[in-house]
Amino acid sequence: MTVVFVHGNPETAAVWDRLLPELERAGAARPRLVCLSPPGFGAPLPAGFGATVTDYRDWLIGELTRFAEPVDLVGHDWGGGHVVNAVMSRPDLVRSWVSDTIGVFEPDYVWHEAAQRWQTPGAGEADVAARFGAPLGERVATLVERGMHEAVAGQVARGQNEAMGRAVLALYASAAQPVMAELGRDLERASQRPGLTLLATEDHAVGTVEQRRRAARRAGAGVELLDGLGHWWMTHDPARGARALTRFWASLDHGRIL
Repeated sequence: MTVVFVHGNPETAAVWDRLLPELERAGAARPRLVCLSPPGFGAPLPAGFGATVTDYRDWLIGELTRFAEPVDLVGHDWGGGHVVNAVMSRPDLVRSWVSDTIGVFEPDYVWHEAAQRWQTPGAGEADVAARFGAPLGERVATLVERGMHEAVAGQVARGQNEAMGRAVLALYASAAQPVMAELGRDLERASQRPGLTLLATEDHAVGTVEQRRRAARRAGAGVELLDGLGHWWMTHDPARGARALTRFWASLDHGRIL
């Protein structure tokens, strides 16, 4: 099996650095673990790329068509949103999917405070200029203060730049409600492939616990509770995250879904 990881904002693929070795120890070989970086988030932002919700969905679908067989797809933060959007459109490209962000598709989801700033003309531009234009040490400190493990924050911060800021503004502007609620009307389509919701109880940016459980039911997905962990669960307890993922994949191999 090939496992494909997709990260979110304001991140690079370094966010997976502590999880991947744990998966290797659990039996998933490194050559089969692939990290995809969305344009602007650790990868160049091509000229003409709109960086909207649908642009990222189509980008991910294009990347998945390059694999010879359906993959096991794992998404975090906006990466989790891209994963669900791609699976709703092209379930044939995946064997299974995992997202920790499924609550954003519920009709009563309200964007967090920073997202609402990024969706506000003027305030959004000022915020990203200050955030991504700050010295490296300040960017690292901000990530650690928000909950990222210090061992990862330095690498992630090095990938933050003006292009990421532009991508953030375009992406969040395109996702202002009711856009996500409207996309969520098709959430049942994700049930065409086995899915898993990773529910970190201290992650308050991606919907309430009830919203995430409700969305998981609609998508036909199992729920793995990561009690006490926050938004960057994979940086703080990668061993627990690896156990949850390998348990899910083992259930597929044995013909059952969690």
